[in-house]
Amino acid sequence: MLRIRARSVHPVTAPPIEDGAVLVDADGRIAAVGPNSRVPAPPGVRALEFSDAVLVPGLVNCHTHLELTHLAGKNAEREFAPWIRAIRALKDGTTPAEFSRSAEQGVRDCWAAGVTCVADTGSTGAPLAALARLGGRGIYYQEVFGPDPAKCGASLHELVAAVQRLRPLATGRARLGVSPHAPYTVSDPLYRATAELARRERLPVALHLAESREETALVRDGAGPFADALRARGIPLAAQQCSPVQYLLRLGVLESGDCLAIHCVQVDEQDIAILRDSGVAVAACPRSNRPHGHGAAPRALFPRAPLRLGFGCHSVAGSGAAAPCADAVPAGVAGVPRAHAVRDRRGAVREGAGGQGLGSAPRAPPIPDP
Repeated sequence: MLRIRARSVHPVTAPPIEDGAVLVDADGRIAAVGPNSRVPAPPGVRALEFSDAVLVPGLVNCHTHLELTHLAGKNAEREFAPWIRAIRALKDGTTPAEFSRSAEQGVRDCWAAGVTCVADTGSTGAPLAALARLGGRGIYYQEVFGPDPAKCGASLHELVAAVQRLRPLATGRARLGVSPHAPYTVSDPLYRATAELARRERLPVALHLAESREETALVRDGAGPFADALRARGIPLAAQQCSPVQYLLRLGVLESGDCLAIHCVQVDEQDIAILRDSGVAVAACPRSNRPHGHGAAPRALFPRAPLRLGFGCHSVAGSGAAAPCADAVPAGVAGVPRAHAVRDRRGAVREGAGGQGLGSAPRAPPIPDP
């Protein structure tokens, strides 16, 4: 057993406790939390005291790419489309063993930064293997790509094979989900097929959504750099005359079950209402959005929806950070009070101080409990 005493203990679901303590049982579960004078000290318990420390629950990083940890500082592109192409080239030059080491280092970097739970997306399966090997907590979403409608069947076959291969690694601590990557890399039929797979197999879904102006231009107008690149490959496009959020609602993706929408920078009140009504949670990644000039998500509108909101770092290849603190702390500047960057254990992210949740929804969030 372990007993930790600190100058201040922040349970998140209750006010901070000055001179507080936490008792952890032999199974690693919290047995007691409260004022130091009221928390038992059983015989033989290992006791730690931090007189100048603040003790908080573990952080949850709502969006990571742990398999890309080794790419930190290796992509100098700032324009979004070229940055995506550079990441793809760097991944193509990475061996499976390097992905495995990178994912494990990413998990350890998260732990060192106070992150005890992640919602990770990737294409190699290495992050789920690392979580299972190390006993880490989180969800790993297996990505699927395929912007060409004619190749939907092949892309779906690869996804199904990956899910079958990875299922044995999904334990009580680490779960498996799927991720149709983004509107510029996934065709209409592949979106629909992935959503149907998720419903059938009861898999949570994560997707990059409304991240950039380039994505909005592609969906709404069939224009911009993503559209140009797809047409250069002979892939047919049609202007959808709607926002990316409205587009995925039309395809039935947002209502595929537990769904996590990543970024949601280019959204308005109508989009936010759609996300709310569909039971979708949002992972805001402002630190990774800034270098590409995407702008800032209208986070002040999220609590009023109310919409479940958490923070993620995206990847160290894009943000240079392993913990969402750097994103959560400045949240007050963009309209979300700093105290509201904290959720209870059913929520998305925690800052160093207590606070209230960002609203509620009828379904449990698609991110795991820490």
